[in-house]
Amino acid sequence: MKKRRERQRAHWRPLIRFLILSIWIACPAFAGYAIQEMVAWGSWVDALDRGPVDVAYPEWGNASYGLAEDALGPALGDTLTVVSLGDGGSVTLEFEMAIPDGPGDDFAVFENSFYDNVSGDLFAELAFVEVSSNGIDFARLETETLNASPVGTGGTLNPDLYLGFAGLDEAGQGTGFDLAELLGHPLETSGLLDLQDVRFVRLVDVVGDGSTFDDFGQPIYDPYPTPFASGGFDLDGVGVIHAPEPGQSLLLTAGLLAIALLGRTRGAGRRPMSMGLPERPA
Repeated sequence: MKKRRERQRAHWRPLIRFLILSIWIACPAFAGYAIQEMVAWGSWVDALDRGPVDVAYPEWGNASYGLAEDALGPALGDTLTVVSLGDGGSVTLEFEMAIPDGPGDDFAVFENSFYDNVSGDLFAELAFVEVSSNGIDFARLETETLNASPVGTGGTLNPDLYLGFAGLDEAGQGTGFDLAELLGHPLETSGLLDLQDVRFVRLVDVVGDGSTFDDFGQPIYDPYPTPFASGGFDLDGVGVIHAPEPGQSLLLTAGLLAIALLGRTRGAGRRPMSMGLPERPA
């Protein structure tokens, strides 16, 4: 009986997904989040691992456009002040203020995508989005694509055919992500990921030749090849939509004070514990 139910669920799952996506596509597209709506931004670049300008020719070297610090602080939305990741490259940002799971989307990723005036479609280089509380264990948000056709160099795509990717809004508009989608994820249920205390966001460039896949096993296509110094996903910034609840901040402060006081009572000559994040190198 159990196997029969599982077969029935598997039979109906594609149809249910198709109906949900059809309704979503038929609705007016959300324009993304404005820079001014963010309450905080990425504080430090924890890691920047650029990929090649063309994964098929690694001897051509890695993407090199932009500086790591171009991804920090408020996005500029000018299409030029970004850091390019190259094929399959990644960048991890750390946040001084935690990203909490609030109502709706919790943070937004800003890229330098732009609309083509002729086709009305978007020139967009996409990225997977991953989050972490400890900087070690990362959970990836779910993605799905309905586009089954390759996108060539300089080509555009219909953003309504993609779900869960960063880069689906034009420059100056952030693509939102909801941490609640990770409820029940193995890292969340094990306690390694605290959805009220996300401190790291990682963007991983999608290699758009169809060699990478969404969560349903479908190949992902975005402009490829892009054999330029600015190839791959171009990050302008990651903004926080919700501030932590005041009660959470007070509890965290009280806990840190208690730890510091406890440390002082355990023998002379020991250094007091730091009350803040460690300083980052310039």
